[in-house]
Amino acid sequence: MRILVTRPAAQATAWVQSLQQHGLRALALPLMEIAAVPDTAAVTHAWRRLADARLVMFVSANAVEHFFALRPPQAAWPQGTQAAAPGPGTARALREAGVPMSQIARPSPDSPQFDSEALWQTLRAQDWQGANVQVVRGDGGRDWLADTLRAHGAEVGFVSAYRRTAPNWDVAAQSLLAEALAQPADHLWFFSSSEAIDHLLAHLGDTAAALPSGARALATHPRIASRAEAAGFAPVWQSLPTLADVVACIQSNAP
Repeated sequence: MRILVTRPAAQATAWVQSLQQHGLRALALPLMEIAAVPDTAAVTHAWRRLADARLVMFVSANAVEHFFALRPPQAAWPQGTQAAAPGPGTARALREAGVPMSQIARPSPDSPQFDSEALWQTLRAQDWQGANVQVVRGDGGRDWLADTLRAHGAEVGFVSAYRRTAPNWDVAAQSLLAEALAQPADHLWFFSSSEAIDHLLAHLGDTAAALPSGARALATHPRIASRAEAAGFAPVWQSLPTLADVVACIQSNAP
Protein backbone atom coordinates (compact mmCIF):
# COMPACT_ATOMS: atom_id res chain seq x y z
CA MET A 1 0.00 0.00 0.00
CA ARG A 2 1.28 3.43 -0.96
CA ILE A 3 0.60 6.36 1.36
CA LEU A 4 -0.11 9.64 -0.42
CA VAL A 5 1.10 12.54 1.74
CA THR A 6 -0.99 15.56 0.74
CA ARG A 7 0.69 18.27 2.84
CA PRO A 8 2.42 21.24 1.15
CA ALA A 9 5.59 20.20 -0.66
CA ALA A 10 8.20 21.00 2.00
CA GLN A 11 6.27 19.28 4.77
CA ALA A 12 5.25 16.41 2.50
CA THR A 13 8.90 15.64 1.75
CA ALA A 14 9.77 15.48 5.45
CA TRP A 15 6.78 13.24 6.17
CA VAL A 16 7.59 10.93 3.26
CA GLN A 17 11.14 10.47 4.54
CA SER A 18 9.95 9.81 8.10
CA LEU A 19 7.30 7.30 7.02
CA GLN A 20 9.79 5.52 4.78
CA GLN A 21 12.16 5.21 7.73
CA HIS A 22 9.39 3.23 9.43
CA GLY A 23 9.16 0.84 6.52
CA LEU A 24 6.10 2.41 4.89
CA ARG A 25 5.74 3.15 1.17
CA ALA A 26 5.06 6.89 1.15
CA LEU A 27 4.88 9.32 -1.76
CA ALA A 28 4.31 13.07 -1.87
CA LEU A 29 1.19 14.35 -3.61
CA PRO A 30 0.83 17.93 -2.31
CA LEU A 31 -2.75 19.17 -2.50
CA MET A 32 -1.96 22.68 -1.32
CA GLU A 33 0.74 25.23 -2.06
CA ILE A 34 2.05 27.76 0.46
CA ALA A 35 3.34 31.10 -0.76
CA ALA A 36 4.46 34.35 0.80
CA VAL A 37 2.00 37.22 0.90
CA PRO A 38 2.63 39.89 -1.76
CA ASP A 39 2.51 42.67 0.85
CA THR A 40 4.67 41.99 3.91
CA ALA A 41 3.89 45.27 5.69
CA ALA A 42 1.58 43.60 8.24
CA VAL A 43 4.24 41.10 9.28
CA THR A 44 6.91 43.79 9.48
CA HIS A 45 4.61 45.95 11.63
CA ALA A 46 3.84 42.97 13.89
CA TRP A 47 7.55 42.43 14.50
CA ARG A 48 7.99 46.08 15.47
CA ARG A 49 5.13 45.84 18.00
CA LEU A 50 5.84 42.29 19.17
CA ALA A 51 6.71 43.35 22.73
CA ASP A 52 3.26 44.97 23.06
CA ALA A 53 1.51 41.62 22.61
CA ARG A 54 0.68 39.38 25.53
CA LEU A 55 0.24 36.44 23.17
CA VAL A 56 1.02 35.63 19.54
CA MET A 57 -0.83 32.56 18.34
CA PHE A 58 0.56 30.71 15.31
CA VAL A 59 -2.00 28.55 13.55
CA SER A 60 0.55 26.24 11.92
CA ALA A 61 4.20 25.58 11.24
CA ASN A 62 3.72 27.45 7.96
CA ALA A 63 2.69 30.53 9.94
CA VAL A 64 5.86 30.25 12.02
CA GLU A 65 8.08 29.81 8.96
CA HIS A 66 6.73 32.79 7.05
CA PHE A 67 6.51 35.07 10.08
CA PHE A 68 10.09 34.39 11.14
CA ALA A 69 11.35 34.67 7.56
CA LEU A 70 10.74 38.42 7.96
CA ARG A 71 12.32 38.75 11.40
CA PRO A 72 14.46 41.91 11.58
CA PRO A 73 18.22 41.32 11.97
CA GLN A 74 19.23 40.61 15.55
CA ALA A 75 15.61 40.64 16.75
CA ALA A 76 14.93 38.32 19.69
CA TRP A 77 11.61 37.04 20.97
CA PRO A 78 10.43 39.41 23.75
CA GLN A 79 10.50 38.02 27.27
CA GLY A 80 7.01 39.26 28.08
CA THR A 81 5.30 37.77 25.02
CA GLN A 82 3.91 34.27 24.88
CA ALA A 83 3.81 32.28 21.68
CA ALA A 84 1.02 29.76 21.25
CA ALA A 85 0.80 26.61 19.13
CA PRO A 86 -2.24 24.38 18.56
CA GLY A 87 -0.12 21.26 18.19
CA PRO A 88 3.32 19.70 18.51
CA GLY A 89 4.43 20.48 14.94
CA THR A 90 3.85 24.20 15.39
CA ALA A 91 5.47 24.14 18.84
CA ARG A 92 8.53 22.42 17.37
CA ALA A 93 8.75 25.07 14.63
CA LEU A 94 8.64 27.80 17.28
CA ARG A 95 11.45 26.18 19.26
CA GLU A 96 13.55 25.85 16.11
CA ALA A 97 12.89 29.53 15.36
CA GLY A 98 14.38 30.47 18.72
CA VAL A 99 11.35 30.95 20.98
CA PRO A 100 12.17 29.65 24.48
CA MET A 101 10.20 26.56 25.47
CA SER A 102 9.09 28.35 28.66
CA GLN A 103 7.25 30.94 26.54
CA ILE A 104 5.37 28.51 24.28
CA ALA A 105 1.79 27.73 25.27
CA ARG A 106 0.55 24.49 23.75
CA PRO A 107 -1.97 21.71 24.47
CA SER A 108 -1.08 19.02 26.93
CA PRO A 109 0.84 16.14 25.28
CA ASP A 110 -1.96 13.76 26.29
CA SER A 111 -4.69 15.95 24.81
CA PRO A 112 -7.23 13.90 22.80
CA GLN A 113 -6.88 16.44 19.97
CA PHE A 114 -4.45 19.14 18.92
CA ASP A 115 -6.45 22.20 17.86
CA SER A 116 -7.63 25.60 19.02
CA GLU A 117 -10.05 24.09 21.52
CA ALA A 118 -7.26 22.08 23.13
CA LEU A 119 -4.99 25.13 23.21
CA TRP A 120 -7.69 27.12 24.98
CA GLN A 121 -7.62 24.62 27.85
CA THR A 122 -4.02 25.76 28.43
CA LEU A 123 -4.82 29.47 28.10
CA ARG A 124 -8.17 29.76 29.84
CA ALA A 125 -6.79 30.19 33.37
CA GLN A 126 -5.14 33.50 32.45
CA ASP A 127 -6.81 36.91 32.74
CA TRP A 128 -7.27 38.15 29.17
CA GLN A 129 -9.06 41.41 29.95
CA GLY A 130 -7.43 44.12 27.82
CA ALA A 131 -4.67 41.80 26.58
CA ASN A 132 -3.17 42.38 23.13
CA VAL A 133 -3.34 39.12 21.15
CA GLN A 134 -2.15 38.61 17.59
CA VAL A 135 -3.06 35.59 15.44
CA VAL A 136 -0.56 34.74 12.72
CA ARG A 137 -2.20 32.74 9.95
CA GLY A 138 -2.74 32.43 6.22
CA ASP A 139 -5.36 34.25 4.20
CA GLY A 140 -8.35 33.36 6.36
CA GLY A 141 -9.11 30.47 8.68
CA ARG A 142 -11.12 29.50 11.74
CA ASP A 143 -11.89 32.31 14.19
CA TRP A 144 -12.94 30.14 17.12
CA LEU A 145 -9.98 30.94 19.38
CA ALA A 146 -10.01 34.62 18.43
CA ASP A 147 -13.71 34.84 19.24
CA THR A 148 -13.18 33.03 22.53
CA LEU A 149 -10.35 35.35 23.57
CA ARG A 150 -12.45 38.40 22.65
CA ALA A 151 -15.29 37.04 24.76
CA HIS A 152 -12.83 37.01 27.68
CA GLY A 153 -11.80 40.63 27.13
CA ALA A 154 -8.78 40.34 24.82
CA GLU A 155 -8.13 42.68 21.92
CA VAL A 156 -7.38 40.36 19.00
CA GLY A 157 -5.77 41.22 15.68
CA PHE A 158 -4.78 39.08 12.70
CA VAL A 159 -1.51 38.95 10.77
CA SER A 160 -1.60 37.26 7.35
CA ALA A 161 1.87 35.80 6.86
CA TYR A 162 1.28 33.45 3.92
CA ARG A 163 -1.21 32.38 1.25
CA ARG A 164 -2.75 28.97 0.59
CA THR A 165 -3.44 28.09 -3.02
CA ALA A 166 -4.48 25.08 -5.08
CA PRO A 167 -1.65 22.73 -6.08
CA ASN A 168 0.26 22.74 -9.32
CA TRP A 169 -0.83 19.55 -11.08
CA ASP A 170 2.33 18.75 -13.00
CA VAL A 171 2.83 15.58 -15.05
CA ALA A 172 4.16 13.58 -12.09
CA ALA A 173 1.23 14.57 -9.87
CA GLN A 174 -1.28 13.77 -12.62
CA SER A 175 0.30 10.37 -13.12
CA LEU A 176 0.26 9.54 -9.41
CA LEU A 177 -3.35 10.68 -9.12
CA ALA A 178 -4.36 8.48 -12.05
CA GLU A 179 -2.71 5.47 -10.40
CA ALA A 180 -4.45 6.19 -7.09
CA LEU A 181 -7.84 6.46 -8.78
CA ALA A 182 -7.29 3.31 -10.85
CA GLN A 183 -6.06 1.25 -7.89
CA PRO A 184 -7.78 2.61 -4.76
CA ALA A 185 -7.06 -0.49 -2.67
CA ASP A 186 -3.33 0.05 -3.15
CA HIS A 187 -3.32 3.64 -1.85
CA LEU A 188 -4.06 5.51 1.37
CA TRP A 189 -4.71 9.26 1.24
CA PHE A 190 -3.13 11.03 4.23
CA PHE A 191 -4.99 14.29 4.93
CA SER A 192 -3.99 16.96 7.48
CA SER A 193 -6.25 19.66 6.01
CA SER A 194 -9.86 19.81 4.85
CA GLU A 195 -8.77 22.34 2.25
CA ALA A 196 -6.57 19.70 0.63
CA ILE A 197 -9.67 17.54 0.13
CA ASP A 198 -11.50 20.50 -1.39
CA HIS A 199 -8.64 21.05 -3.84
CA LEU A 200 -8.72 17.39 -4.83
CA LEU A 201 -12.46 17.44 -5.46
CA ALA A 202 -12.20 20.68 -7.42
CA HIS A 203 -9.62 19.06 -9.67
CA LEU A 204 -11.82 16.00 -10.14
CA GLY A 205 -14.90 18.05 -10.88
CA ASP A 206 -16.10 18.70 -7.33
CA THR A 207 -18.16 15.54 -7.12
CA ALA A 208 -17.84 12.53 -4.85
CA ALA A 209 -18.73 10.33 -7.83
CA ALA A 210 -15.25 11.07 -9.19
CA LEU A 211 -13.71 9.04 -6.38
CA PRO A 212 -13.60 5.29 -6.93
CA SER A 213 -15.26 2.92 -4.48
CA GLY A 214 -12.83 1.85 -1.80
CA ALA A 215 -10.73 5.02 -1.74
CA ARG A 216 -9.28 5.09 1.78
CA ALA A 217 -8.08 8.02 3.84
CA LEU A 218 -6.33 8.83 7.10
CA ALA A 219 -7.25 12.14 8.75
CA THR A 220 -5.53 13.90 11.64
CA HIS A 221 -8.64 15.58 13.07
CA PRO A 222 -12.36 14.75 13.34
CA ARG A 223 -13.30 17.75 11.18
CA ILE A 224 -10.95 16.54 8.45
CA ALA A 225 -12.30 13.01 8.79
CA SER A 226 -15.87 14.27 8.38
CA ARG A 227 -14.88 16.18 5.25
CA ALA A 228 -13.18 13.07 3.83
CA GLU A 229 -16.26 10.96 4.50
CA ALA A 230 -18.50 13.56 2.85
CA ALA A 231 -16.15 13.54 -0.15
CA GLY A 232 -16.68 9.81 -0.59
CA PHE A 233 -13.68 8.24 1.14
CA ALA A 234 -14.41 5.02 3.01
CA PRO A 235 -13.09 3.88 5.30
CA VAL A 236 -11.58 6.96 6.93
CA TRP A 237 -9.13 6.32 9.77
CA GLN A 238 -8.36 8.96 12.40
CA SER A 239 -5.07 9.67 14.14
CA LEU A 240 -3.38 12.39 16.11
CA PRO A 241 -0.96 14.35 13.87
CA THR A 242 2.26 13.05 15.45
CA LEU A 243 4.50 10.70 13.48
CA ALA A 244 4.25 7.95 16.09
CA ASP A 245 0.45 8.07 16.11
CA VAL A 246 0.19 8.14 12.32
CA VAL A 247 2.54 5.17 11.96
CA ALA A 248 0.67 3.21 14.64
CA CYS A 249 -2.67 3.96 12.98
CA ILE A 250 -1.44 2.75 9.59
CA GLN A 251 0.18 -0.36 10.97
CA SER A 252 -2.88 -1.34 12.99
CA ASN A 253 -5.42 -0.74 10.21
CA ALA A 254 -3.62 -1.59 6.99
CA PRO A 255 -4.29 -5.06 5.58
